[in-house]
Amino acid sequence: MIAAIFVLLVIGSVALKTARHPDSTSPLAIPTYTAPTYDPYTPTPYHSSPDDGTQATRKPDTTVTRPRDTSTQTSRLALNTTLTGNTVYRAGALSRTSCHASATNIFSDAQLKALILKTGQCMNRTWAPALRRVGIGFAPPHYAITARGGRGACGDFPQRGSIVPYYCPRNTTIYASTTALARGRGGQRGYGALSSWHGAIIGMMAHEYGHHVQQLSGLANSWWGKTLAAGSTSGRLALSRKYELQANCFSGMWMRSVAATYPIPPARRDNLYFFFSNVGDWPGYPRDHGTPANSGRWFRQGYERTKAYQCNTWLAPASTTS
Repeated sequence: MIAAIFVLLVIGSVALKTARHPDSTSPLAIPTYTAPTYDPYTPTPYHSSPDDGTQATRKPDTTVTRPRDTSTQTSRLALNTTLTGNTVYRAGALSRTSCHASATNIFSDAQLKALILKTGQCMNRTWAPALRRVGIGFAPPHYAITARGGRGACGDFPQRGSIVPYYCPRNTTIYASTTALARGRGGQRGYGALSSWHGAIIGMMAHEYGHHVQQLSGLANSWWGKTLAAGSTSGRLALSRKYELQANCFSGMWMRSVAATYPIPPARRDNLYFFFSNVGDWPGYPRDHGTPANSGRWFRQGYERTKAYQCNTWLAPASTTS
């Protein structure tokens, strides 16, 4: 399987800017936030059953070709697909997008599916122009959203023992079970145990969309190349955490871009901070996503710093991607 499962995040990066180009492609990520001080919450871990710790089943397909650019842009920039200097960091902030959320009961499979697909279209409208203006070809991801789950190009969804959605780079598809997302599955509680507000689950889907951005920009293949070359399990897990936490930061960027119309007032923003600070790695499970505190910090980084270069987890101190 080549799935990319996600549920985590971290604190952010105050990127250093050059006088010539404010959106430098080589920012230094510096932690600026402390963990939110909410009442402690200890949910059943949101991960698949422990394995050997390598999580190698989440590799992207290195033979995937870049989707055809459907924009009208004629001048193409030379793309940098490296982790630390990727072209995506020049995209700046996402444009404000009108995306009105319908009144949604997350425990209704039909309503939640409709909202996921609707907001997925909003994500396309936001990310497509941001990527195209720096020369990154865009094609939207596909969706496979069902009530109970099923089997896709990257295997079962959700994966056995898991509730989480995932992005499959093999066919650029986001897979999710609405029942598992909201209510849980087996012995694992769903995200509804953390928040009954639909925006929390959409934040998680924006994380999966962040993996699509990583795929389009070349970040995914660069990450996997480094993973294959890593000489230890700890090294592979450290790379996985940076990869996952970056997707959290991209999620925060998008949620901020629709805050005015979704809407996301201050109380709901704090709900998102709480939600993302309570998902991540838990004792006894592979350390592949980052601590809950760092998960929340990186989401907040994207939400408050807003620009793509602020999501450069690859230059962040190790303490912020632990």
